[in-house]
Amino acid sequence: MAEILIGITGGIAAYKTATIVSQLRQRGHGVNVAMTESALELVGKATFEALSGRPVQSSLFHSDRIHTHIELAREADLFCIAPATANILSKAAHGIADDLLSTLILSFDKTIIFAPAMNPTMWKKTIIQNNVQKLIEFGATIIYPESGRTSCGEIGVGRMASPEIILNEIEKNIPQKNK
Repeated sequence: MAEILIGITGGIAAYKTATIVSQLRQRGHGVNVAMTESALELVGKATFEALSGRPVQSSLFHSDRIHTHIELAREADLFCIAPATANILSKAAHGIADDLLSTLILSFDKTIIFAPAMNPTMWKKTIIQNNVQKLIEFGATIIYPESGRTSCGEIGVGRMASPEIILNEIEKNIPQKNK
């Protein structure tokens, strides 16, 4: 089975990521979770530690690991960021590394999957669409958001794809030697 790294950003869809982590572990994969400070405001570390069976990482400097971003990147076969906010998409597209998650993106040299989630107006912005295209050009996989009611009450494209769709994309992209 594979080692999967899950990145969680500060979108309300972070609660859906709990299902993804749980299902990956039930399917026999090892799962490490890295969360942004914003994500921790929405869902606690304890949830993901219980589901993954491993400590959640959220800081470059306050960890039991010496080089957290390098070690997590080397251990994982695949990296999925769900939800991927406008902020992390923009950071990744421009090489900004100012927290653990954005530094992990730069440290990771295998398949990276982004599952965007944001307000429909934000999703439609030209700058966000340009950043998504840059990420695709850099080799990332994008699981496009779905249409529906978002947490702010607006209806449109911006809801993170369902956990089942994300799980299928993760398993489809696991390197052959680990399937």
